[in-house]
Amino acid sequence: MANAASGMAVHDDCKLRFLELKAKRSHRFIVFKIEEKQKEVVVEKVGEPTESYEDFAASLPENECRYTVYDFDFVTAENCQKSRIFFIAWSPDTARVRSKMIYASTKERFKRELDGIQVELQATDPTEMGLDVIKSRVN
Repeated sequence: MANAASGMAVHDDCKLRFLELKAKRSHRFIVFKIEEKQKEVVVEKVGEPTESYEDFAASLPENECRYTVYDFDFVTAENCQKSRIFFIAWSPDTARVRSKMIYASTKERFKRELDGIQVELQATDPTEMGLDVIKSRVN
């Protein structure tokens, strides 16, 4: 089903991979890309559970927008092991204006397809989604 605002559909693989991340914890992160010609959001890259935050950050293109989901593990002040699922809208200042507009108009509908997102971030440069920012948003 296409998004009325931007006409973008969401490939079933996006939802399937997200469920694997959420329920089975079989992925550390997922990078999603909009295929403008097919008018569809697709999975571009899936990170193994052993991959680090640095691997995740390095998988984002410098000049192109992406949606990402990151499963962040942390230990609380009470020494409890927990995790939070982050949705990050990556929209670098250097990306094409048309691309930024398409990603912005598709974001809310796409997020609704991924049931279980706990924290959302919008980032236009790497400092806005650094590990320090992630850690500050878990509580």
